[in-house]
Amino acid sequence: MRIARVFPVKTSYTPTDKDVYVGEPDMFVPKGYYDEIHISVTFTWDIGKSKHIGELWSDYGKVRLGGPAYGDPGGDFTPGMYLKNGVTITSRGCNNKCGFCFVPKREGMLREINIEPGHIVQDNNILACSRKHLDAVAEMLRGQRNIEFKGGLEAKLVDTDSADWLRSFRVKTLWLACDHPNAISGLYDACKILQDVGFTRNKMFCYVLIGKDRYEEENRLKEVWNAGCIPFAQLYRNEADDIKYSKEWKQFQRKWSRPAIIKSVMSGVAW
Repeated sequence: MRIARVFPVKTSYTPTDKDVYVGEPDMFVPKGYYDEIHISVTFTWDIGKSKHIGELWSDYGKVRLGGPAYGDPGGDFTPGMYLKNGVTITSRGCNNKCGFCFVPKREGMLREINIEPGHIVQDNNILACSRKHLDAVAEMLRGQRNIEFKGGLEAKLVDTDSADWLRSFRVKTLWLACDHPNAISGLYDACKILQDVGFTRNKMFCYVLIGKDRYEEENRLKEVWNAGCIPFAQLYRNEADDIKYSKEWKQFQRKWSRPAIIKSVMSGVAW
């Protein structure tokens, strides 16, 4: 079966092979060539756009709309299909019930799936997986370079065993999260454990959700730096993406998502 994969917008994870398209069909798309047109939608705010794109693609094959934005819980992972080669997902879902996170609502409880090759691990909560699964992931990663754990490691699950597990790879970056003030102490503990096995700040990053209280959030971003991570601020976006942030909020987010600026700020250099 010949399948075209269509994405409403291009991201750093969009595949790049000849059967991948972004947006509406162009004059070079062959009519009658594809059996199905899969329109993959990650963000809920792109649903309206995806429906319009679907109508435009209907002359080129059977259109199927899907992806996380449509509540697709996901199944086994196929490398290079909806994410570029090099990215892998080895588990779906999460057992936590954070109010700002869509993952449990869409994918349900944590479940381990097939393990396919990739050096960028995009699992939502890989440290919650069983030891057997982590051993299998280790076997897949062993020998690879520039390994990144970008899904966000849960700080409270970082212990000496998981730190040793992470240290056994050629890690380029690992990512944690500190989305509310109560998460700071756990982040400090996790960073101390990771530092003890040799991880330095230039390998440890931390997602920080912002958009509510700039005073509290700037203090939290500084605490993330003091804990030993490079913070990465993300403005909260709801399902409708109808929150309108001011220019000041956008500048604040930019300031705290650029490592060079952050290093200057935390070194006492005015920006």
